[in-house]
Amino acid sequence: MLSVEHLTKVYSTGTVALKDVSFQVQEGEFLVVIGLSGSGKSTLLRCINRLVEPTEGRIVWDGVDITAASEAELRRIRRGIGMIFQHFNLVDRSSVLTNVLSGRTGYVNPWWSLINFWPLKDREMAQAALERVGIREKIRNRADELSGGQKQRVGIARALMQEPKMILADEPVASLDPVLAYSILSYLEKLNQEDNMTIICSLHYLDLVQRYATRVIGLREGELVYHGSREDISRLTDDEFKQIYGEEAQRMGGVAGTQVAP
Repeated sequence: MLSVEHLTKVYSTGTVALKDVSFQVQEGEFLVVIGLSGSGKSTLLRCINRLVEPTEGRIVWDGVDITAASEAELRRIRRGIGMIFQHFNLVDRSSVLTNVLSGRTGYVNPWWSLINFWPLKDREMAQAALERVGIREKIRNRADELSGGQKQRVGIARALMQEPKMILADEPVASLDPVLAYSILSYLEKLNQEDNMTIICSLHYLDLVQRYATRVIGLREGELVYHGSREDISRLTDDEFKQIYGEEAQRMGGVAGTQVAP
């Protein structure tokens, strides 16, 4: 179980990105975080694996206080937490195989990764990960030769190399068209259902939230303002919608948009 307790993040500029946020995530859940851009979603995900250092509060995962972990302990903890990024974070000039193998860095001698030396078992593991996301045939391609959807599948394969128990997906489909968005989230859903892998994913589109989430939390200006199930989202009232997205927000079909009311 992941327990986020009274989490606050204040940046050096004085911006309060998170304010006293508390919630729990059970093992095997697919939790989606919703909210406008700037609501604190990315900061929240990055605090969980300490890519961003919290200002106050605790994050406890399987009984281990991540916020109190030493550098050595944090390296071990991060092995079990995969990360998927909105803009892919691939090395464009490197091959797909090299990008996927970089997910194994926490398990090998750091010098090996610098000279691109990887044990045979890790190379075989990378091929299996690419096979799982349906992109095995691109293994020798450079990353900059891929489409956006293919790049994100490489990002998922890279995360799988960590043998994670939990994946943090920060707006993983924001750069993709709707068809590709469903495809990428389907891969995450398979990991959630087949491997009992905990997924924490930030999304903008409520139709995707209704399709994939088992539970939902909503952030607004760094505060937790909504907590519900997939079914609750489908019954979201106008008042609840505006509590999350603001008074000027309007529903655009299943999409959470922000239009100025006429």
